[in-house]
Amino acid sequence: MLELFHDGGFFMYPILALLIIGLAISLERLYTLSRSSVSTTKLLARVRKNLDKGTEGIEEAKRICAETRGPVASILIAGLLRVDEGIENVEKAISNAGTVEMAFLERGLVWLTTIVSLAPMLGFLGTVQGMVVAFQSIEAANDISPAIVAHGISVALLTTLFGLVVAIIISLAYNYFTDQIDHLTIDMEESSVELIDSLVAIKKR
Repeated sequence: MLELFHDGGFFMYPILALLIIGLAISLERLYTLSRSSVSTTKLLARVRKNLDKGTEGIEEAKRICAETRGPVASILIAGLLRVDEGIENVEKAISNAGTVEMAFLERGLVWLTTIVSLAPMLGFLGTVQGMVVAFQSIEAANDISPAIVAHGISVALLTTLFGLVVAIIISLAYNYFTDQIDHLTIDMEESSVELIDSLVAIKKR
Protein backbone atom coordinates (compact mmCIF):
# COMPACT_ATOMS: atom_id res chain seq x y z
CA MET A 1 0.00 0.00 0.00
CA LEU A 2 2.81 2.43 0.88
CA GLU A 3 4.53 1.57 -2.36
CA LEU A 4 1.39 2.37 -4.34
CA PHE A 5 1.05 5.65 -2.46
CA HIS A 6 4.64 6.54 -3.28
CA ASP A 7 4.15 5.57 -6.93
CA GLY A 8 1.22 7.95 -7.17
CA GLY A 9 3.51 10.95 -7.09
CA PHE A 10 3.25 14.44 -5.65
CA PHE A 11 -0.54 14.86 -5.73
CA MET A 12 -1.05 11.89 -3.41
CA TYR A 13 0.15 14.03 -0.49
CA PRO A 14 -2.39 16.88 -0.72
CA ILE A 15 -5.13 14.28 -1.24
CA LEU A 16 -3.95 12.49 1.90
CA ALA A 17 -3.99 15.81 3.76
CA LEU A 18 -7.60 16.33 2.66
CA LEU A 19 -8.49 12.85 3.91
CA ILE A 20 -6.95 13.53 7.33
CA ILE A 21 -8.70 16.90 7.64
CA GLY A 22 -12.01 15.40 6.52
CA LEU A 23 -11.77 12.54 9.02
CA ALA A 24 -10.87 14.94 11.84
CA ILE A 25 -13.89 17.13 11.09
CA SER A 26 -16.09 14.04 10.77
CA LEU A 27 -15.03 12.68 14.15
CA GLU A 28 -15.69 16.06 15.78
CA ARG A 29 -19.13 16.30 14.15
CA LEU A 30 -19.93 12.70 15.12
CA TYR A 31 -19.12 13.44 18.76
CA THR A 32 -21.06 16.72 18.75
CA LEU A 33 -24.16 15.33 17.05
CA SER A 34 -24.22 12.22 19.24
CA ARG A 35 -24.25 14.47 22.31
CA SER A 36 -26.97 16.63 20.76
CA SER A 37 -29.28 13.68 20.20
CA VAL A 38 -31.50 13.16 23.23
CA SER A 39 -34.90 11.60 23.63
CA THR A 40 -37.09 14.50 22.54
CA THR A 41 -40.26 12.59 23.39
CA LYS A 42 -39.19 12.08 27.02
CA LEU A 43 -37.99 15.67 27.37
CA LEU A 44 -41.23 17.08 25.99
CA ALA A 45 -43.28 14.78 28.23
CA ARG A 46 -41.47 16.06 31.33
CA VAL A 47 -41.78 19.69 30.24
CA ARG A 48 -45.45 19.32 29.33
CA LYS A 49 -46.18 17.60 32.64
CA ASN A 50 -44.86 20.61 34.52
CA LEU A 51 -46.50 23.15 32.23
CA ASP A 52 -49.84 21.43 32.83
CA LYS A 53 -49.51 22.58 36.46
CA GLY A 54 -49.77 26.17 35.27
CA THR A 55 -47.42 29.04 35.98
CA GLU A 56 -45.97 27.31 39.05
CA GLY A 57 -44.61 24.51 36.85
CA ILE A 58 -42.68 26.84 34.53
CA GLU A 59 -39.66 27.10 36.84
CA GLU A 60 -39.40 23.33 37.07
CA ALA A 61 -39.65 23.10 33.28
CA LYS A 62 -36.78 25.61 33.01
CA ARG A 63 -34.68 23.52 35.36
CA ILE A 64 -35.32 20.35 33.35
CA CYS A 65 -34.29 22.04 30.09
CA ALA A 66 -31.22 23.63 31.68
CA GLU A 67 -30.04 20.20 32.85
CA THR A 68 -30.59 18.58 29.43
CA ARG A 69 -28.02 18.91 26.66
CA GLY A 70 -28.84 19.35 23.00
CA PRO A 71 -30.47 21.92 20.70
CA VAL A 72 -34.05 20.97 21.58
CA ALA A 73 -33.53 21.76 25.25
CA SER A 74 -31.71 24.98 24.32
CA ILE A 75 -34.58 26.38 22.27
CA LEU A 76 -37.12 25.33 24.90
CA ILE A 77 -35.33 27.14 27.70
CA ALA A 78 -34.83 30.18 25.46
CA GLY A 79 -38.61 30.35 25.08
CA LEU A 80 -39.36 29.63 28.74
CA LEU A 81 -37.09 32.46 29.85
CA ARG A 82 -39.31 34.90 27.94
CA VAL A 83 -42.64 33.60 29.21
CA ASP A 84 -43.32 36.77 31.22
CA GLU A 85 -42.85 38.92 28.09
CA GLY A 86 -45.67 37.36 26.09
CA ILE A 87 -46.07 34.68 23.45
CA GLU A 88 -44.71 36.86 20.66
CA ASN A 89 -41.40 37.34 22.48
CA VAL A 90 -41.29 33.63 23.26
CA GLU A 91 -41.57 32.87 19.54
CA LYS A 92 -38.80 35.36 18.73
CA ALA A 93 -36.54 33.88 21.39
CA ILE A 94 -37.13 30.37 20.06
CA SER A 95 -36.47 31.51 16.49
CA ASN A 96 -33.21 33.22 17.46
CA ALA A 97 -32.07 30.24 19.53
CA GLY A 98 -32.93 27.91 16.65
CA THR A 99 -30.77 29.95 14.27
CA VAL A 100 -27.82 29.75 16.68
CA GLU A 101 -28.26 26.02 17.22
CA MET A 102 -28.45 25.33 13.47
CA ALA A 103 -25.22 27.25 12.91
CA PHE A 104 -23.59 25.15 15.63
CA LEU A 105 -24.88 21.87 14.18
CA GLU A 106 -23.76 22.73 10.64
CA ARG A 107 -20.32 24.00 11.66
CA GLY A 108 -17.58 22.36 9.63
CA LEU A 109 -19.87 20.82 7.03
CA VAL A 110 -18.84 23.39 4.42
CA TRP A 111 -15.28 22.06 4.71
CA LEU A 112 -16.51 18.52 4.07
CA THR A 113 -18.22 19.63 0.86
CA THR A 114 -15.02 21.44 -0.13
CA ILE A 115 -13.00 18.27 0.40
CA VAL A 116 -15.52 16.23 -1.63
CA SER A 117 -14.96 18.65 -4.52
CA LEU A 118 -11.21 19.12 -4.17
CA ALA A 119 -10.09 15.49 -3.73
CA PRO A 120 -11.16 14.24 -7.19
CA MET A 121 -9.94 17.49 -8.78
CA LEU A 122 -6.48 16.91 -7.31
CA GLY A 123 -6.73 13.33 -8.52
CA PHE A 124 -7.43 14.56 -12.04
CA LEU A 125 -4.47 16.93 -11.78
CA GLY A 126 -2.37 13.90 -10.92
CA THR A 127 -3.83 12.20 -13.98
CA VAL A 128 -2.72 15.08 -16.18
CA GLN A 129 0.72 15.00 -14.56
CA GLY A 130 0.99 11.26 -15.19
CA MET A 131 0.04 11.61 -18.83
CA VAL A 132 2.57 14.44 -19.26
CA VAL A 133 5.25 12.17 -17.78
CA ALA A 134 4.19 9.35 -20.12
CA PHE A 135 4.44 11.55 -23.22
CA GLN A 136 7.76 12.98 -22.09
CA SER A 137 9.07 9.42 -21.72
CA ILE A 138 7.89 8.58 -25.24
CA GLU A 139 9.54 11.70 -26.60
CA ALA A 140 12.81 11.01 -24.80
CA ALA A 141 12.97 7.37 -25.90
CA ASN A 142 11.47 7.96 -29.34
CA ASP A 143 9.49 4.79 -28.70
CA ILE A 144 5.97 3.95 -27.56
CA SER A 145 6.51 0.61 -25.86
CA PRO A 146 4.40 -0.21 -22.76
CA ALA A 147 7.45 -0.24 -20.48
CA ILE A 148 8.23 3.39 -21.29
CA VAL A 149 4.75 4.79 -20.58
CA ALA A 150 3.92 2.48 -17.66
CA HIS A 151 5.15 4.84 -14.94
CA GLY A 152 3.24 7.86 -16.22
CA ILE A 153 0.01 5.88 -16.64
CA SER A 154 0.48 4.40 -13.16
CA VAL A 155 0.72 7.90 -11.66
CA ALA A 156 -2.41 8.95 -13.57
CA LEU A 157 -4.52 6.00 -12.41
CA LEU A 158 -3.34 5.96 -8.79
CA THR A 159 -3.99 9.65 -8.13
CA THR A 160 -7.43 9.45 -9.73
CA LEU A 161 -8.27 6.36 -7.68
CA PHE A 162 -7.11 7.90 -4.40
CA GLY A 163 -8.92 11.17 -5.05
CA LEU A 164 -12.19 9.40 -5.80
CA VAL A 165 -11.87 7.12 -2.74
CA VAL A 166 -11.34 10.13 -0.46
CA ALA A 167 -14.30 11.96 -2.03
CA ILE A 168 -16.56 8.93 -1.54
CA ILE A 169 -15.57 8.48 2.12
CA ILE A 170 -16.08 12.13 3.04
CA SER A 171 -19.29 12.33 0.99
CA LEU A 172 -20.77 9.43 2.96
CA ALA A 173 -19.86 11.17 6.22
CA TYR A 174 -21.38 14.45 5.01
CA ASN A 175 -24.64 12.77 3.99
CA TYR A 176 -24.88 11.02 7.35
CA PHE A 177 -24.39 14.28 9.26
CA THR A 178 -26.90 16.07 7.06
CA ASP A 179 -29.48 13.38 7.80
CA GLN A 180 -28.84 13.66 11.55
CA ILE A 181 -29.16 17.45 11.43
CA ASP A 182 -32.45 17.13 9.51
CA HIS A 183 -33.84 14.92 12.27
CA LEU A 184 -32.71 17.39 14.94
CA THR A 185 -34.25 20.27 12.98
CA ILE A 186 -37.61 18.49 12.85
CA ASP A 187 -37.38 17.81 16.59
CA MET A 188 -36.68 21.48 17.28
CA GLU A 189 -39.60 22.63 15.15
CA GLU A 190 -42.05 20.17 16.72
CA SER A 191 -40.82 20.99 20.23
CA SER A 192 -41.17 24.73 19.71
CA VAL A 193 -44.74 24.31 18.43
CA GLU A 194 -45.68 22.15 21.42
CA LEU A 195 -44.13 24.62 23.86
CA ILE A 196 -46.01 27.58 22.37
CA ASP A 197 -49.26 25.59 22.36
CA SER A 198 -48.76 24.73 26.03
CA LEU A 199 -48.01 28.34 26.95
CA VAL A 200 -51.09 29.55 25.04
CA ALA A 201 -53.18 27.02 26.96
CA ILE A 202 -51.77 28.32 30.28
CA LYS A 203 -52.55 31.90 29.28
CA LYS A 204 -56.18 30.99 28.51
CA ARG A 205 -56.72 29.49 31.96
